[in-house]
Amino acid sequence: MQNNTFSTLFVGQNIIKLKEVDSTNNYLKNLASKSEPLSEGTVIMADHQFSGRGQQDTIWQTEPGKNISASLFLKPGFLPIQKQFYLNMAVSIAISEALSAFLPNAVKIKWPNDIYYDGKKMGGILIENSLSGSLIKSCVIGFGLNINQAKFLPELDLKATSVFQILHKNVDLQLILEKIFVYMEKYYLNLKTGKYSFLNEIYIKQLLNFETPARYKQNGRVFEGVIKGVRENGILAMEINGEIHDFSFKEIEYIHTK
Repeated sequence: MQNNTFSTLFVGQNIIKLKEVDSTNNYLKNLASKSEPLSEGTVIMADHQFSGRGQQDTIWQTEPGKNISASLFLKPGFLPIQKQFYLNMAVSIAISEALSAFLPNAVKIKWPNDIYYDGKKMGGILIENSLSGSLIKSCVIGFGLNINQAKFLPELDLKATSVFQILHKNVDLQLILEKIFVYMEKYYLNLKTGKYSFLNEIYIKQLLNFETPARYKQNGRVFEGVIKGVRENGILAMEINGEIHDFSFKEIEYIHTK
């Protein structure tokens, strides 16, 4: 375990760096399950993650040494289960704002927590909670971000992007990590003090296609909808032909049009 000089109170102060791992989330969950207490803010990082996972076990592929593959351990025992989506908001906001600091335009959040830039996917987040009664005992937050990757597989080329592709130069991964940790801690502490409406307001402002007509697909059917908001439990509220419809995670797919 390495001590670092990040300008944070606890996020990223303890980092375990690995050359290769199946999944940083799996590694961190196994570590947290052992008898020795794990300090809040511990981060697992890997140069290469060969079985990285996204939402509902979708596979996240990344080029070794070029990007950020990491997982963060938090203990939000203060957060009721029915408000757990606010943790998702805090994490998504933190990563989008951190990356925006390096790019000419703002990074967007595609509901619920994919990271997008100019309509293309730049990264994803996977939050896995461990529950104790009606509270969240601990959680592992995995995030994979395309930073210095220059090329993608042909089937992903039109849908994915990276900081390198936008700026046409490499960026120091350590600088981006520090910014992520600073913002992660900031918004996590906002969550801890119960600033739910504050987090919701920022999340909505950064939400891809909020109040903007866009095309979506559900069970093979393509339709146009306008995102109107996100309910407290994370359900997406969308207007279709003048009526509000609710969608759960992975129920609809955004159609990239560029």
